Amino acid sequence: MATKSRDDITKDTTLCMSLSARPSNIGTRFHNYLYDELGLDFVYKAFTTTDLPSAIAGIRALGIRGCGVSMPFKEASIEHVDVMHPSASAISSVNTIVNEAGTLHAYNTDYEAVATLLTEHAISTDFEVAVAGSGGMAKAVVAALRDSGFAAVTVVARNSETGRDLAEQYGFAWRPELGELRPQLLVNASPVGMAGGPGGQSESTPFEAAAIEASRAVFDVVAMPPDTPLVRAATAAGKQTITGAEVIALQAAAQFRLYTGVTPTADQVRRASEYSRS
Repeated sequence: MATKSRDDITKDTTLCMSLSARPSNIGTRFHNYLYDELGLDFVYKAFTTTDLPSAIAGIRALGIRGCGVSMPFKEASIEHVDVMHPSASAISSVNTIVNEAGTLHAYNTDYEAVATLLTEHAISTDFEVAVAGSGGMAKAVVAALRDSGFAAVTVVARNSETGRDLAEQYGFAWRPELGELRPQLLVNASPVGMAGGPGGQSESTPFEAAAIEASRAVFDVVAMPPDTPLVRAATAAGKQTITGAEVIALQAAAQFRLYTGVTPTADQVRRASEYSRS
């Protein structure tokens, strides 16, 4: 793959970026791969920050075209943008900011990606579902489940305030632990299993082996690594799996369209996704 050299980056090059507590190279490699392949004068860079208001103000002030927003900034970003589009306002969570001539528009492409994958993998809406987590990504998952027609959903979160609030917002149940529940679909929307995640949980799974064995399908939204402990356990148990790598590819492709106005082909998205994880 050709790469943009330093001589190719000029004052006219459009900058896009991401904000995350633990930046990875996945989004950077994905977007820059497609910029190069499609001949677009864009460049993408990942950042972290301890000053979110100033970071988002910088997007406006410097004319940065777009910004991907990851944990833990998805909800905190809301007060700093100008326009909340339906995908973000419906779940009060932002994962994409687009700068339109100084006006900051907020979207949530995570929601769109999750809903698309549930359909593409033909997950039955009759399944009982457990969702681990209660943060911004969990909101996207729970909203996508509801809007896709799932009725029997339990939010599993140790934080009783955020867990109960999320469940009640969408008319679902909450419990602090899965306990004896054995849903057909298990969804991890927490940081458990994430490389470099908090509390040494990168080698943990949010669900016990008995629950994985009793399930029909397992969906882990964690993208790094793509073969999380939960995905490995589900694969070993012969369960249908949906991975965070699939989520990040679809949501990044949607971000790419918002930033550039260009729709990459499915094959281009596949190759960019493979490159981003290589």
